[in-house]
Amino acid sequence: MTSRSRSFPAAEGLGSRSPRRRTVVKAAAASAVLAGPLAAALPARAADRAPAFLHGVASGDPLPDGILLWTRVTPSPEAVPGSGLGPDTEVSWVVARDKALTAVVAKGSVTATAAGDHTVKADIRGLEPATDYWFRFSAGGTDSPVARTRTAPAADATVSGLRFGVVTCANWEAGYFTAYRHLAARGDLDAWLHLGDYIYEYKTGEYAARGTVVRPHAPAHEIITLADYRTRHGEYKTDPDLQALHLKAPVIAIWDDHEFADNAWSGGAVNHTEGAEGTWTARKAAAKQAYFEWMPVRPAVEGTTYRRLRFGKLAELSLLDLRSFRSQQASTGSGSVDDPDRTITGRAQLDWLKAGLKASDTKWRLVGNSVMIAPFVVGSLTGDLLKPLAKLLGLPQDGIGVNTDQWDGYTHDRRELLDHLRSNAIGNTVFLTGDIHMSWANDVPVDAGTYPLSPSAATEFVITSVTSDNLDDIAKVPEGTVSAVAAPLIEVANRHVHWVDTDRHGYGVLDITADRAQMDYYVLSDRTDPDATSAWERSYRTRSGTQKVERTYDPV
Repeated sequence: MTSRSRSFPAAEGLGSRSPRRRTVVKAAAASAVLAGPLAAALPARAADRAPAFLHGVASGDPLPDGILLWTRVTPSPEAVPGSGLGPDTEVSWVVARDKALTAVVAKGSVTATAAGDHTVKADIRGLEPATDYWFRFSAGGTDSPVARTRTAPAADATVSGLRFGVVTCANWEAGYFTAYRHLAARGDLDAWLHLGDYIYEYKTGEYAARGTVVRPHAPAHEIITLADYRTRHGEYKTDPDLQALHLKAPVIAIWDDHEFADNAWSGGAVNHTEGAEGTWTARKAAAKQAYFEWMPVRPAVEGTTYRRLRFGKLAELSLLDLRSFRSQQASTGSGSVDDPDRTITGRAQLDWLKAGLKASDTKWRLVGNSVMIAPFVVGSLTGDLLKPLAKLLGLPQDGIGVNTDQWDGYTHDRRELLDHLRSNAIGNTVFLTGDIHMSWANDVPVDAGTYPLSPSAATEFVITSVTSDNLDDIAKVPEGTVSAVAAPLIEVANRHVHWVDTDRHGYGVLDITADRAQMDYYVLSDRTDPDATSAWERSYRTRSGTQKVERTYDPV
């Protein structure tokens, strides 16, 4: 048994073009100074000299024979995230078949250094497929909590079912991460998917809960430097509900824009001012480096998050990076959304996705997708409903066609992908999507304008935000008020949309069998309540071979 610990250099930037800075934000988070505020927020253990595991432990990217383990050690009080301080520290790890760690199957050690922000990873191989394992880290006589993880089924295994938690858009200042706690309490997850916006980059108060900061984050300024991004990641990892979920199951994560800056593209971001905030190349490199240090994610080609995981013969999961290679967002209503030279994926990634979907021999082809692929037309909405919707989506306040940050702004890539699915008779493709702070159940039509006469090439389940503002929050009306009126209008204007809830926060549970893929949608009682309850709201499924969504009336 061997272990590898690697450092992950930042990818090269793709340009420094500076778009106009956005005045109305879509979602937010914040910033931090460094040692002072964060140290004050950490548990008291940081005050003594013994090493401490203040940021929990985690695992991710399950393989049939392996798993990636992660932790961060605080070797001394001054060695807070982003500080660049603290001695090199030997961190040992152990993996066992039992929670008591008596049936040890692997062990080893890695060195945590200030150069890596004292984060460590151990990429364990030689494990058995479809098996629960428990692991722990130790340093200087201090042990971390014991965590459960699970390997993927063997590539050729017949798998009766899979179950994944699904989350997105967790803004620290907008509330508590109780969605994570409720997923952790289930105890039945093979893994959980985070579809982007694991952290937010904004300064404090720029986007909170209906304008009110529920809990201030650190640092207080917008995060720009490597130290800033490390500090923000570090604070998020102190959340007890997030730690609890990482203790219970491996995560499979992709990034979206707020791990960098709002509406990021290859050469800049709406929330980045070139020069005044340094270069986009440097900022993007810092954000990527901190992400790979702080997340149990294996970097893929060119230091991105697009990669593929297989779960026996039942499912293959293609994970996309829709920020690193995309063209700048088009102006809303502009015909340039159809320009074949504009891309959301980049040529290499789109070819990789098409080839993988065609070659897959699994029953289901899942796509981890950070922004909505189904068309979304909102031009028929009334002015009262249009304005808060446009504000949330970053659209003009006085008239719209599409949200150009989504696949709607890159129609040539979408058409090429959907035509590929149809022409090659590739069925059972399910997009799993975040970003938009609403819940959706969609068919993905080849031609939305003629649907349902036009065929559906795939289906899509979109998950609402854990805490980030959605429509009723922006309108500052009681929960459900906007959705009661807006949802029927959205569905009328978009006949491929089977259901949309514009107003609630929560999470999803995806359950897959050979016959169907089903998403159960859960909602929280109050994102600003650390003791918020969770309730099942609705379920939708797609039956094998149909490429269409239908409602089902019981959760799994």
